Formats: sequence, C-alpha cells, structure tokens
Amino acid sequence: MISPQAALTTLHTVPSGNPAALIKAVSEALKHGHAAAAEPLLAAATAAAPGNAQLWQFLGLARRELQDSDGAHTAFTRAASLIPGDPLIAHSQARTALEAGYPAVPLFNRARLLAPSDGSVVLGRCAALFAAGEGEAACDQLANLLGASPGWSEGHLAYARLSAQVRPGQPIDSTLRAALKQHPAAGGLWSLLFQVWIEARDYARALLAVEQARTALGPDPELDRIAAVCLTELGEAASAQALFDKLPFPTDGEAATWPIRNYLRLGRYDEARLLSEQDYTGRNEAALWPYRALIWRLLDDPRWQWLEGDERLIGTFDIAADVGPLNQLAEVLRSLHAAKAQPLDQSVRGGTQTDGNLLARAEPEIRRLRAALLEAVRNHVHQLPPPDPAHPMLLAQRESLQVAGSWSVRLTDKGFHADHVHCQGWISSAFYVAVPEPAPNAAQEAGWLAFGECRDVLPDLAAFRTVEPVPGKLVLFPSILWHGTRPFDSGERMTVAFDIARPPQA
Repeated sequence: MISPQAALTTLHTVPSGNPAALIKAVSEALKHGHAAAAEPLLAAATAAAPGNAQLWQFLGLARRELQDSDGAHTAFTRAASLIPGDPLIAHSQARTALEAGYPAVPLFNRARLLAPSDGSVVLGRCAALFAAGEGEAACDQLANLLGASPGWSEGHLAYARLSAQVRPGQPIDSTLRAALKQHPAAGGLWSLLFQVWIEARDYARALLAVEQARTALGPDPELDRIAAVCLTELGEAASAQALFDKLPFPTDGEAATWPIRNYLRLGRYDEARLLSEQDYTGRNEAALWPYRALIWRLLDDPRWQWLEGDERLIGTFDIAADVGPLNQLAEVLRSLHAAKAQPLDQSVRGGTQTDGNLLARAEPEIRRLRAALLEAVRNHVHQLPPPDPAHPMLLAQRESLQVAGSWSVRLTDKGFHADHVHCQGWISSAFYVAVPEPAPNAAQEAGWLAFGECRDVLPDLAAFRTVEPVPGKLVLFPSILWHGTRPFDSGERMTVAFDIARPPQA
C-alpha cells in the first residue's frame, strides 16, 4: 500500500479525460481519508462522462465518506440507473437513502432481490423498517431468517438490540435460545448470549447462562472470566476476585478493566493502579485511561491534574443563534425517535435514542445544526493545551475533524444517563435542544451533566465538575472522561450528541 501523501500526489496528477486512471487513484486515496480531495475531481469527471457508472459510484463513495448523504444518494441513484443489475450499487443507493433520511425500504427490497444471501442488506432493510415505524415487522423478519440460519451471529445481535427497543418486556434472547437448542455445543452462540445480557446489564441472567454453558461445553477459562465479570457487577466482589485470581493475566486493556473495577470495589486501589498502568500499547489501551483517572484522583496522584485537571479540556458554547429555532429542531428530532424503550448497549436510562448517524441526515435543520456544531468543535480544538505525546487528548495533528457517530437522546420523567465513556472517540459532546422546567422541590443539580463520577464502581467519589443544561448550550469534552447525568423529576430532555474521531497522526 502506498503512503497517504503518495496517494494524494497520484490523485492530483491523473491526466484529465482518463476515467480508469482516476478511479484507480481515487480508490487508493479513499483508503487514506482523502475524500475531500477526490470529490471535486470525481464531480468534474461525471460531468464530462455522465454515462460512466463507475465514476458515479466512486463519487457516491467519496460523498458518503464526507457524510454528504444527499449528494451520495444522488450519485448512487445515477449509477444504479446506468447499471440496474449491480447488487453493490443497489445496496449503496438504499443505504445512503436511509442515512439521508429518505424512504429506503423499497430500495432495500430491490437490493435484496439482487443479493438475497447478503446479510448486510437484510440488516439494512431492518434498519429502514425501524426508521419507518415498522420495528415489529423488522423483528419478525429477523426471527424468521434466524430460524433458517441459526449460525448468523450478526442477525442474533441485531435481533436482541432491536427487540429491546420495540418490544420492551419481551425476551431479547429468543432467537439465540432457539439456535442453542439446535446447536447446544456452539461456543460462538453462547458467547453471543453472554454479550446480549451483559449489554442489557442483566448480569444475573448472564451468570445463569454461564452455568448452562458449563453443562453444554464443560470447563473453560473464558466461562470463568464471564462469571467473574457478572459477579463483580452484581456486587459480589469477593467471589469475583477469587475467580479473577485464577485467570490468566489480561491480554488487552479492555479485558483488564473488569478486574480493575473489582479491585476498586474492594478498595484495593494500589493493585488497581498497577494493573491500569500496564503497557497495552496497540491492544485497546484507550479503555484504561478512564480508570487511571479515577485511581489517580483517589490516590491524590498529581498525574490526575495532568490528565483531566486543565479547565480547557471541557468547553461550553452557546450556539443557539447559529442553530436556528430550537423548537423546529426539536420537532424534527422527535419524529426520529422510533423506539419504545432504551437501547441495550448505551447509557440511556428512561428514554430513547435515535438510530444511525444523525448528523449525516439531509433535513435542513440538521444540516444547519451540523455546521454550527463543527464550527464550535474547531474553536474548541484551537484553544486546547499544547500537544503532549504522552497525553491521550493532546494530539499533535488536530486538523482532521470527522464525526464518528451522532445521535439524539430523548429522556422523560426520571430519565438520566449512566456514567460512561467513549473510548473509541477523541472529543465527545452534549447539545441541549429542550430541557424541562425545574420542579419546585427538585434535587440540587437535577438533570445536570457531571464529570468524573463512576457511581457503579465508586458511589462516593464526587464529580469534579458539573454543567447546567440550557437550551442552545453545547458541551465538548474528552471522550475518555467519565460523564453521566443526574435524574430529573418530570418533563422532556432532548439532546444531540456526537463523537469526533481521533485524527490520524503522522
């Protein structure tokens, strides 16, 4: 593979009027994140050669990378009109329609006719059904397909996550249980079952599943590890530690977080510190920074001040005037909350969360919101402390600001966010669209955003900073920083959140 700079140089030296050479150069450039450079060249090429379906296809790919869903959909639609039997183009046309917020089910129907065995098309169609308010139909479709293909892992996970949101109170593991009846020795299916119940934070059910798996599979250190995870989250730290002590040393940072959590619950802070400071470079080390922060605060280690103490790391911005009428934005967002209950694998408690990348949608209210948010991000990044190669936030290269994911959360009476982090991101956020009026006897800081708490593990460790929610306010902060919200008494709290991806470093 050529270097990023070489790919960019090649892209800019392609002779005009040579579509094949341009497509080859663009293909390499997109691998290195050069969509912004490729898009205008492709737009000019499609104008010169409007009958070249491949040029339109790559224009769609470049625009999708830039999160211009409307432009990407236009390009893929043109490509599909030129090669109507191409399954990949048909899938791309459907997928970008969904991402832009356009009706997508008919397009996914057509894509599935062209690629009936492609599981990603099936999952896309289910997402389109969910977005169209037909989540029950999507669940039924997945259940039927999984009955015929019980080994389809992605389908089982999708079913559990979807059914939790559209069928609250009904079993989320029904397809997995049916598959395990047919294949009781399938270790992968058991692993999925554990994952589903851990995502649901139902550690009692996960622990029961571990015991059932022991009967089917026999002794296995991985079952002991899952059991230890469940026991610590159920408050049985001593029993969990007895299992953790028998297990091999964690092989990556994410696996190490579970015994660290248990050490913290037991008050064994020095052992938690030693484990958190192991070198897991290249092996999910980002997962350890939030725990290092907790431990260093507990031990009055000056490294906490270096890691999280600089006030410039958390920024607040009033961008209401740039966003436009918040009531109109709120109405658009409410129309997108298709779920009946909170998602499995997120921090939402007592509310719903939108599906897909919200800021890639084509509604004018959301495009205006996106522009205002990204301008605030640029201002925030500009004022951050100088680069520090040892610091996970203070990177040297900060120019590439890409939205890694975005969503809206609608909380209602007593709703809140559990304390959590976003280890895959660089900068995270909360933008307040609507907040409830404070109740007369409301608790102090009800509904506020709190930084530095991890109440599941350390209920007595107080936040080091809190922020009052105000419509039009944007809060930006390091993705590895613990954050959650206080419950509020009644009303509606509507927010938009997004993560900025960690910029590539030279």
